[in-house]
Amino acid sequence: MLIPDYQTLMLPVLRLAAEGETRVADVAKRVADELGLTAEEREQLLPSGRQRVLHNRVHWAKFYLSKAGLIASPARGRFVATEKGKALLASGPERIDVALLLQDPEFRAFYRNEGGDAAEGAGGEVSDAAPVTTTPEEQIDAAHATLTAALRDELLQRILANSPAFFEQVIVDLLVAMGYGGSHKDAAAQLGRSGDGGVDGVVNEDRLGLDRIYVQAKRYAPGSPVGRPDVNGFVGSLVGLGATKGVFVTTSTFSQPARDFVKHLTQRVILIDGRELADLMIEHGVGVREYRKVAFKRLDEDFFGEE
Repeated sequence: MLIPDYQTLMLPVLRLAAEGETRVADVAKRVADELGLTAEEREQLLPSGRQRVLHNRVHWAKFYLSKAGLIASPARGRFVATEKGKALLASGPERIDVALLLQDPEFRAFYRNEGGDAAEGAGGEVSDAAPVTTTPEEQIDAAHATLTAALRDELLQRILANSPAFFEQVIVDLLVAMGYGGSHKDAAAQLGRSGDGGVDGVVNEDRLGLDRIYVQAKRYAPGSPVGRPDVNGFVGSLVGLGATKGVFVTTSTFSQPARDFVKHLTQRVILIDGRELADLMIEHGVGVREYRKVAFKRLDEDFFGEE
């Protein structure tokens, strides 16, 4: 089943906190047990890979409940329901969410300062607009994924809009950035033979040239996948040269028969399609530049410890 969003978790988090002091990890386990989450769902990570989704959502449910005065933290890493929280539970709410918490003036002031003005009308009254259901970390990850997808598409469009010689330079820059080919000069000399709208050449796998990687690239438009015949021809060239490693790069995609073909070869052939090419360029800083860096900070629990 799907892991509930942090607002859906507010009621069970408050109920468990009303039983006595507890921790996020303990509440997450209880919630997972009650919902019957699988082992995979319990361990599911945010896209950043730094925190489990369930723990993150329990944390934010607890955070907002605390801002509404429904939960207090008597000790480091522990929390418990306040009398105000127990009174709310006694009223038998079917659901606790941001819309309900906004009825509290103290929480409304906090939420407005946090950037939740969209949930309020011009007169300060709660509007019908539903507050965001994802946690801040999930919003950040989603925004990052959207920006990366847009950048990936723009990179491929710009490559296709330039000349085959430019594509050669992209391959050179990327291979050098990844640690292959030695210097730009060496790699450019080895990958400088144009033909067939792409690049064919060989680069050193290491600086001493103890092993070599043969490269073929085809600058195809989207919707024109590289098929098995093209890949088969490349593999034939590797056999003829006595080579064991090859990289085939395209700005388009590879057909499934082409991908299946390279799975059982004696030679090691890596297929890099347009999406993977763009992702590698982004990862290694080729054709892109950093324009903003945002540092997110957490509370330093050790700083406030008096032990």
